Amino acid sequence: MPTQDHRPRLLLVDDEPTNLQVLRHVLQDDYRLLFATDGARALQIARQQQPQLILLDVMMPGMDGYALCAALKADGATAAIPVIFVTALTDTADETRGFDAGAVDYITKPVSAPIVRARVRTHLSLVRTEELRATRLQIVQRLGRAAEYKDNETGMHVIRMSHFAQALALALGHAPEWAEDLLNAAPMHDVGKIGIPDAILRKPGKLTPEEWDVMRRHPEIGAEIIGQHPGGVLRMAHTIALAHHEKWDGSGYPHGLAGEAIPVEARIVALADVFDALTARRPYKEPWTTEATVEHLRAQSGRHFDPAMVEVFIAQLPALVAIKEQWPD
Repeated sequence: MPTQDHRPRLLLVDDEPTNLQVLRHVLQDDYRLLFATDGARALQIARQQQPQLILLDVMMPGMDGYALCAALKADGATAAIPVIFVTALTDTADETRGFDAGAVDYITKPVSAPIVRARVRTHLSLVRTEELRATRLQIVQRLGRAAEYKDNETGMHVIRMSHFAQALALALGHAPEWAEDLLNAAPMHDVGKIGIPDAILRKPGKLTPEEWDVMRRHPEIGAEIIGQHPGGVLRMAHTIALAHHEKWDGSGYPHGLAGEAIPVEARIVALADVFDALTARRPYKEPWTTEATVEHLRAQSGRHFDPAMVEVFIAQLPALVAIKEQWPD
């Protein structure tokens, strides 16, 4: 049985077969190659074959390279495929037009084999990095969903509280990139509940002191599930899972941290989580009004919550209400 070819697929587009032959000679040992000599055929192949990278000539009859690149970027099925222009046009204005159309790089003819190979390797590496980042985010989100199946919370709860957390982070002045990581990490805050017995997690009445001891293990279980990571979303998710039940006055768990010793991402998620829990309808309670919830947050300012964060959070109420309306239960 022949071995399946897992080499990356490249689509080479040029109306001159001689130019395609040159690129074929340069790239055929390391990649699976697809060929097109006009824009319409290139679009068809890109949609059907989903190449990892497209090398595209600019000057072609009918649909030129700029138009083809714009068409690729306008189609959701092909928009993420990076495009490198390979062209005899060397003017700065031509390069600018190419980048404006959505290209990621520009190689001039006559091509240099080492340059072509290096540029292709670089952009395929970037594609791989983005794929890994997206996969990690999907794993984080799936684990967050797994915790929901164990709990009485709804899927909309984790979506809302994650957006509340992002809104608060931005209002506090954190960088948009950090706030986006928080948005993606926050759904895993209760993943440790996977390790709590259903008899305790779903008990309709009050928990006994012994049952509370078991329940209070879920932050550490969550941190163990997520594991230690050097940075990024998973490191933030680990921190949030472990510390989101700590309280400003030191009366929380599992470690009794107080004040700014509690990581800022955990302080943000604590506020967002409680706000949504109080204002949402559950089988065991009616939703609190926004006014009653705000009163509770202020009462817990300096006790449960970071007092500076409470006021900033309350100032975001119009945005928070809009989030609740966007993702109702």
